[in-house]
Amino acid sequence: MPEGKLIVFSAPSGSGKTTIVRHLLAIESLNLEFSISATSRAKRGEEIHAKDYYFLSLEEFKNNIKNDAFLEWEEVYRDNFYGTLKSEVERIWAKGKHVIFDIDVSGGLRIKRKFPEQTLSIFVKPPSIDELKIRLKKRKTESEDKINMRVAKASAELATAPLFDCIIENDNLEHALAEAENTVANFINQ
Repeated sequence: MPEGKLIVFSAPSGSGKTTIVRHLLAIESLNLEFSISATSRAKRGEEIHAKDYYFLSLEEFKNNIKNDAFLEWEEVYRDNFYGTLKSEVERIWAKGKHVIFDIDVSGGLRIKRKFPEQTLSIFVKPPSIDELKIRLKKRKTESEDKINMRVAKASAELATAPLFDCIIENDNLEHALAEAENTVANFINQ
């Protein structure tokens, strides 16, 4: 695979990583392009195939696993698979851009292990589990059961934070955005 930088953002659902990633994508000087993950889960709300995710059936996802088409993949929840297609990273690198990921903790750490020199791994930490639950409820995209499942998983995800290159606590969005911008710019310009 050609050389390019990989910027990984991981966090429990509701921590604000997607907001931070969108902010960074809008900064042209960073020369970033979003890696669209593949998933076997159903679309939520206004999500669009090949923009928000590559929505694959469970069978399609499993066939891609068998064919070694993924850089990383994970069964995040039962029968809900997420992964990064190798072809997606190659597509972005071919354009001369750096790849930015908004992915689960396990996937982020796998990419860091595969490409340790090329990868900056950033963990976005919520101020508290209680605040995380409030943020998830405000989204109004998931059932109470799904929210509780995400909150339960968050404790395990928070325990992995020290394995990342950098931890950004998102208790003040403006500060988190500025810290992310400076951290990513410094890594790209090394």
